[in-house]
Amino acid sequence: MFVLIVTTLLFSVGRSKTDTGASVGRTPFCFNSFCITLSEGEITAEAGLCVVIPCSFTTSYYFTPQHIVWYKCEPSKQKCADSDMIFHTNKNNNKTQSGFKGRVSLLEPDVSRGNCSIIVNDLTESDSGLYQLKVNGYLNQKTDGFTFSPRTNVSVKGLTQKPTVMIPPLTEGQQSTLSCTAPGLCSGSDPEISWTWRGAGEKDSHITGNITAFRTENLTAVSQRHSSTLTFNSSAEHHGTNVSCKVSFTNNITTEETVTLNVTYVKEVKITGDTSVKEGETLNLTCSVESFPPSLITWTKLCMNRTLNNDTGTATLVISNMTTEYSGQYICTAKHQDNPLTKEVNITVIFSPRILNSSGCEVQSGVLTCVCISEGFPLATIKWPLLENHTEYSVVTNVSHHTVNSSVTVSVKDHNYTTVECVSSSDIREEKKNLTIKTIG
Repeated sequence: MFVLIVTTLLFSVGRSKTDTGASVGRTPFCFNSFCITLSEGEITAEAGLCVVIPCSFTTSYYFTPQHIVWYKCEPSKQKCADSDMIFHTNKNNNKTQSGFKGRVSLLEPDVSRGNCSIIVNDLTESDSGLYQLKVNGYLNQKTDGFTFSPRTNVSVKGLTQKPTVMIPPLTEGQQSTLSCTAPGLCSGSDPEISWTWRGAGEKDSHITGNITAFRTENLTAVSQRHSSTLTFNSSAEHHGTNVSCKVSFTNNITTEETVTLNVTYVKEVKITGDTSVKEGETLNLTCSVESFPPSLITWTKLCMNRTLNNDTGTATLVISNMTTEYSGQYICTAKHQDNPLTKEVNITVIFSPRILNSSGCEVQSGVLTCVCISEGFPLATIKWPLLENHTEYSVVTNVSHHTVNSSVTVSVKDHNYTTVECVSSSDIREEKKNLTIKTIG
């Protein structure tokens, strides 16, 4: 168990500068049957976290270990003094530096096992320095102690590790939970974890209340993982916003990680552009849908072999030199993942009224019958100037789509006509045509 704990913590929060991925070198140093094994090279750690100093020792057969003592002193000192003491297994000893009280502990409390490894929590950069071991006990039944001359060099740098923020797939309308895990496997004091929501162009807003939950998970006897969760209902407004997780350790040591949220959502399909286009001009329609991921846009027209696809969430349909055949219903389909959304629009081509060649007149038995057929949009009205000279007549008008069919019947026994004028007019312009009269019988 000891080897597992030391290896896990050592490679997580304190590594030798000479470490290249293999085990940290450890060579025993012996003097008069007293041996100590320490890590070779410098052990590095970061402020706010912890450092493990791996250590083991053996003593003379005649020496019985009782207490472990650790010191931290300047390199100029050949031997650390009592004033440099940072840890003593004897709880009654009151010479330990106040700044280290409660921050140093043995990984193995049983001194007889020869395990002198310690963990130092709540690190600051001032904890950098040389650490030296002394073992107190009995030699030939007399109180004695042995100070091991090799020292371990610990270097504490500023905190560079960041929290780990985990984001599950986010979908609009569903409850989602983000998690933030503090760096390091140990720190000593529990860190504070806070969340900040940052929208586009908005000031930071601190998230408080019961939507956050702090959790501590014990990994080993001395290592812990601290995390916090943020639960909320995802919406389109959250897409593209930044969420920051800030971890605050003791001594005002902080670290922060910011992530950008991607929320799967889709809004309604929108079509913009003029739905009425004059004949000969250009149709310009844009179909768009706000969504993430971007939707595939498809333009189609019933009874017409014309499609336009675009996967950027917007597509513009452009048809130049519009004619009447382009009038009708156009459909925009937005395919968002496997969900298709459609919107329809009716396009009308505006054109001036024109009197068709099928228009004409005939006279039979003194009765004149004329038919005038006109196409145009907006719909035209048909007038017969002939009727101004008659009081008895009948007019029948039929309308179908963009076509107006006007039929007039009038008695002309006392009149002699060779042509009859038909006048078709709309808001755009007016067209006149003289219809030739055919005599029947």
